[in-house]
Amino acid sequence: MLHQLIAEFMGTALMIIFGVGVHCSTVLKGTKYRGSGHIFAITTWGFGITISLFIFGNVSINPAMVLAQCLLGNIPWTAFVPYSIAEVLGGVAGSVIVWIMYADHFKASAGEISPITIRNLFSTSPAIRNLPRNFFVECFDTFIFIAGILAISTVKTPGVVPIGVGLLVWAIGMGLGGPTGFAMNLARDMGPRIAHAILPIANKADNDWQYGILVPGIAPFLGAALAAWFMHGFFGIS
Repeated sequence: MLHQLIAEFMGTALMIIFGVGVHCSTVLKGTKYRGSGHIFAITTWGFGITISLFIFGNVSINPAMVLAQCLLGNIPWTAFVPYSIAEVLGGVAGSVIVWIMYADHFKASAGEISPITIRNLFSTSPAIRNLPRNFFVECFDTFIFIAGILAISTVKTPGVVPIGVGLLVWAIGMGLGGPTGFAMNLARDMGPRIAHAILPIANKADNDWQYGILVPGIAPFLGAALAAWFMHGFFGIS
C-alpha cells in the first residue's frame, strides 16, 4: 500500500502543479501568459491530468474516484481514508510548489489583484453563489466525470485512458465548468485551499470553508457514488 499512497500523493501534486500553476500564469502580474483566459487554463488542466496518469499509472488522484472504486469492489474500504489523505496532502504540496515558483509574481500582484482572486487561484468558487444549486452542479459534474472515466477504462488499448480522461476533463470544463469551476475532487479543492490558508500570502481573503466543505468537499462523493451505481447497474461495469 505504501507505494500506492506515494503514487497518489505525487500524482495529485503534479496535477495541482499544472492546474494551480496555469491559474497563476494567466492571472498574476508579470507572467508571460497573463490574460490567456479560461480556454488556456481548462486545456492545461486536461493535459496536466493526462500527463499525471501517464507517469503514475493506475492512480485515482481523487477521493471521489476512490469511493467509486470501493463501491465497485476494486479497492478495499480500508484504503479509502489513507488514499484520500495522501491525495489531499498531494494537493497541499503541489500548491506550495506553485507558490514558490510564482513567489515574485505574487509579490508583484499585491495591491493590484484582489485577495479573493488570489484565493481563487488555489481553490474553486461559484460564479453566482447559490449553495443548493452549486451543490447540484458539482454533484452532476462529478457524476459525468466518474461515469466517463469508468466507461473509458473499459478500453484496453494502451494510452487510451490517460488521453481519454484528459479530453473528458476538457469537455466538462468547457461545457459544465462555468457555474462552479468544476472541482469534482476534494483533493483538487481542499488541498490548495489548505495551502492558501497556511502560506505567507499578504492580505489574504478568508478561505470560505463553508463553500469548500459543502460543495467541492461533499458533492463529488455523492456524484461518484451515483456514477458507480449507475455504471454497474446499467452497463455491468465494475
